[in-house]
Amino acid sequence: MAESWATLGVDLHLEPAGSGGLRRGLTDALRDAVRTGRLAPGTRLPSSRALATDLGIARNTVAEAYADLVAEGWLTARQGSGTRVAERAVVPPSGPARHHRAPARPLHNLVPGTPDLAAFPRAEWARAARRALAAAPNDALGYGDPRGRPELRTALAGYLARARGVRADPENTVITAGFSGALRLLGPVLRARGVRTVAVEPYGLDLYRGLLENAGLATTALAYDELGTDPSPLDTEGAVLLTPAHQFPMGLPLHPDRRAAVVDWARRTGALVLEDDYDGEFRYDRQPVGALQGLDPDRVAYLGTASKSLAPGIRLGWMVLPPDLAEEVTAAKGHSDTVGVLEQLTLAEFLTSGAYDRQVRSARLRYRRRRDALAAAVADRAPGVRVTGIAAGLHAVLRLPPGTEPAVIQAAAWQGLALHGLSYYRHPESTAEHLDALVVGYGTPSDSAWAAALEALCRVLP
Repeated sequence: MAESWATLGVDLHLEPAGSGGLRRGLTDALRDAVRTGRLAPGTRLPSSRALATDLGIARNTVAEAYADLVAEGWLTARQGSGTRVAERAVVPPSGPARHHRAPARPLHNLVPGTPDLAAFPRAEWARAARRALAAAPNDALGYGDPRGRPELRTALAGYLARARGVRADPENTVITAGFSGALRLLGPVLRARGVRTVAVEPYGLDLYRGLLENAGLATTALAYDELGTDPSPLDTEGAVLLTPAHQFPMGLPLHPDRRAAVVDWARRTGALVLEDDYDGEFRYDRQPVGALQGLDPDRVAYLGTASKSLAPGIRLGWMVLPPDLAEEVTAAKGHSDTVGVLEQLTLAEFLTSGAYDRQVRSARLRYRRRRDALAAAVADRAPGVRVTGIAAGLHAVLRLPPGTEPAVIQAAAWQGLALHGLSYYRHPESTAEHLDALVVGYGTPSDSAWAAALEALCRVLP
């Protein structure tokens, strides 16, 4: 039986054309593909036999076209390595020139939000991936449940109940593409429920406010005082977004009386609390603050992510939702999952094998040492600066003398130090007192870069 085009060689898209016959048309098409850079230098071409079968032409025609282009210097042909595109300068296609300059990378990066990516447990993750893939049923590679793989939802329910005090049911757990993916799902669902306004903390990420506003939801800023976020202004809002275990970026947990007050407000008004538990595992001086969701699973939607404990690039987050909301979010998500199945299966294996707990404990020790080094260095080099918000998390807030924040940020830029001031995170409508401060992500640098980043920071402090 003759071999078909589908079983031979490598695919190569060509459209021989022109009035000079097949050989000339094929030669011109190949030459043009090389000249414009569509076929990069070193690209291996199909054998003459395979390409002839693909194009439905005689093998001699392909061999002669190849020979012509070898003679012209466009291709090379060597025994044992086949026919390849020759190494030569490529002339880009004509058109208006575009220059995309990549932004200069800072020498040191202390912007919060990212863990030490060099400490990602590559070997452990690879072993978990192999075990998970070997054990996965064939149907795991299909489109699957829009809530996510049951293996991961079950593993997360067990872990979150044990480690974070979440009252989790796998049936009401939805896997998302990180925290942003969760908000992209929740925003339209809240809007469809009749919610028009979501209260947010006076300091936070404008990215999240933007996602809510893109769903047609207005945001209003809560108050802030020495006890942290003050939810007393909550009134007719349909939902509130909080970081109760460790307010971002100020670093205080939500006061116990205020935790109860938020839940009472939600029960009284029928509103929903969105709990962002972004780094709940990383508390250093005492037992981590439990999840707010444990007080009332019917009024609190719990949102978590592996972005701090592992890495944001794996794009894995989760929501533990009230049953009715879980149904609506699942329907809104569609008929297929939006997160890679292999990543889900790997994280499930990582959790059930104990590797996740080991990673968190190891990271907690590493970041605690950095926090202690930061506090000691600032006390020694800049006694007029006060380090706050350091009981938990991967960042600290450095309170500066009044009026100095802009100058310090400018000095940091001159030093090649990426750094954010507290004003970067302030809600534009916040009535909270203006504070001069730096938000220092001490978890961001690698171990090898940490000492130099800390030294650069100390040089710019007043």
